[in-house]
Amino acid sequence: MRHKRSIPNRAFRVADQIQRDLAALLRELKDPRIGLVTINSVEVSPDYAHAKVWFSQLGGDAADCERALNEAAGFLRNGLFKRLAIHTVPTLHFHFDRSTERAADLSTLIAKANATRAKDDA
Repeated sequence: MRHKRSIPNRAFRVADQIQRDLAALLRELKDPRIGLVTINSVEVSPDYAHAKVWFSQLGGDAADCERALNEAAGFLRNGLFKRLAIHTVPTLHFHFDRSTERAADLSTLIAKANATRAKDDA
């Protein structure tokens, strides 16, 4: 009997494919709470049962969008079943990614610090 070897980086490749397919499936959603959404990353659990989907949104209320995406998770998962050729399609859990907001805040703070330093040097 031959043992099945694990395929290297399979979880990363599955997560990447889920990210691409979700981006396409999101265009089919008609919910007005979901505006311009970008899927930033997907983390798949080792058993492929769950996937954390990190997204950012341009405009609109992030909490409303997160709620709407989690409500549509079943529809999106069904769409993934049709697109992915894997045995287990994970349950999707959407989370708003605040890293872009934090990056903008840090850039503002750095600009203020540089402006203050320029005044002190002059």
